[in-house]
Amino acid sequence: MKKSSLILLTLLVNFSLVRAEPVLTLHVEQVFTDTSIDKPIQLCFPSNHPTKILLVLQEGRILILSKDGENKSENVFLDWTDRDIIEKNFEEGLLGLALHPSFQENRLFYVYHTMQNPKRTVVTELRTLNDANQLILDQSYEREIISIRQPYWNHNSGLPCFGPDGYLYLSTGDGGKANDPNRFSQNTFSLLGKILRIDVDSKDSPLEYKIPPGNPFIDAPGFREEIWAIGLRNPWRLSWDYLNGNLFCADVGQHQLEEVNLIHRGGNYGWNDQEGSRPFEFKNSTKNDSGTIKPIFEYSHDLGTSITGGMVYQGQKHRSFIGKYIFGDWGTGRCWVLSMNGESVTTQQFLLNENMIPVNPPQGQSLVQSIAPFKPVNFHEGLDGEIYALDWKGRIYRSL
Repeated sequence: MKKSSLILLTLLVNFSLVRAEPVLTLHVEQVFTDTSIDKPIQLCFPSNHPTKILLVLQEGRILILSKDGENKSENVFLDWTDRDIIEKNFEEGLLGLALHPSFQENRLFYVYHTMQNPKRTVVTELRTLNDANQLILDQSYEREIISIRQPYWNHNSGLPCFGPDGYLYLSTGDGGKANDPNRFSQNTFSLLGKILRIDVDSKDSPLEYKIPPGNPFIDAPGFREEIWAIGLRNPWRLSWDYLNGNLFCADVGQHQLEEVNLIHRGGNYGWNDQEGSRPFEFKNSTKNDSGTIKPIFEYSHDLGTSITGGMVYQGQKHRSFIGKYIFGDWGTGRCWVLSMNGESVTTQQFLLNENMIPVNPPQGQSLVQSIAPFKPVNFHEGLDGEIYALDWKGRIYRSL
């Protein structure tokens, strides 16, 4: 593996960029520099192929990266670029991947992607060939699990991930446009703006999945039974803390706030009546926060414009990060770690030191308007216990 671009990420005590006294440092390097990468979305680490990493590209491809240094861009695992998945390439395409908890035995995995005509988001079940030495897609097998109609091209965000209970959780955006004009997020008969929970190992005809026991709205009039939580705008990444059973969700805000939510069964996270902890000013918003759950952390658009979750680090190599939720902001490149101790939540900010966002931006520009050198789209923990940061600009960083 070619190694270059040693970068220093420095954890800062507070949100001030003026005072930059480091209390913790994490060294990273750019890796897989010999692979052409455009609009990366996610990394995935199959435990039965420890030298291989799957790289999801928004354009509709999944590449296999080899940790032994054989990183050829033509080593393509999946190629859907000939499918009608993208109308506008900013928020549509191949958006997420999850390996089945029994992937080593059943070889099943799930991709979340958009489709056109009609416009919709889909979870598709795929599998690999039964080959102990290679990761090869089984071209003969494909099963559509769930399809959700989308009114617009944006806010299609989603990520399939399996919980500790073995069920598939899926985050969905509010359907797009500004302000959620149709109030899909608060519409309990819509799957938009929600966290869903389904059983992909069983079927309840005509569905290709089953509603798991314990879902909060089973037999509730006016509710889709797939719903686990409501009131989300554009939830860009779900992250499990498998040790504590916490489910984190980073939800992209609109005018005011970016938020980190701790997802609870049956919870309502407020959108579009609330944006974060504040009332949302729009003609169809009630601004009523009764019964809604506030973010455990939020920040204003002075600090960032598009939150990126995130993962809880459970490795042992970087002790100061253990058990903490790592997330960032796509608009400014800022990154944080979040710690929970009972009801107490603390955060610390860290930034890429290579071409760091300026303390004093160019005259006439705010910090948000300054061009971020690092645009995080995902954070991961590898099988090696290292922290991987995925950059929208086509770079992959790994901690040392």
